[in-house]
Amino acid sequence: MSRAFVKESDESLPSDELPERPLAPHPNYVTPAGLAALRVRLHDLQAQREDLKAHTDDDPLARQRRLEAERDLRYVNAQIERAIVVNPVEQPGEEVHFGAQVTIRDDAGREQTFAIVGDDEADLALGKISWASPLAKALIGARAGDTVTWPRPDGAVEVEVTAIAYPQAT
Repeated sequence: MSRAFVKESDESLPSDELPERPLAPHPNYVTPAGLAALRVRLHDLQAQREDLKAHTDDDPLARQRRLEAERDLRYVNAQIERAIVVNPVEQPGEEVHFGAQVTIRDDAGREQTFAIVGDDEADLALGKISWASPLAKALIGARAGDTVTWPRPDGAVEVEVTAIAYPQAT
């Protein structure tokens, strides 16, 4: 049989169905800066979607990018609707809570500083960890001088809280 009469696979064509970005089962705590960043992301995605609408009829790649932008818009909208703003300035300064900048020291004497923020704000390269991460959960409620157990995939580590700071009101 000639290949001319065989139906080509549609697998290479973009699908109208994209899996939704999952929402965390826990509350969506955010700092005021985190909420502002979500709103900027929402605005950027709306603009991107509008730009892509003009090209989706004749460009399958633009259509796929528009579908991704629409999916991401649904996610960001949901995160904004679920947002519970926690202002770090209002946290008790002597204990680790949401919004704290915490310095820890391990057994080898290495110090690291992390800010405890919302899921969408977390960026390890910037020293920002989600409040729902194992390290943040271990630190919450601790005071300077306390030793906590950080559960890690390669084994638990004892770390000492050496400093706690919260941002000042601007």
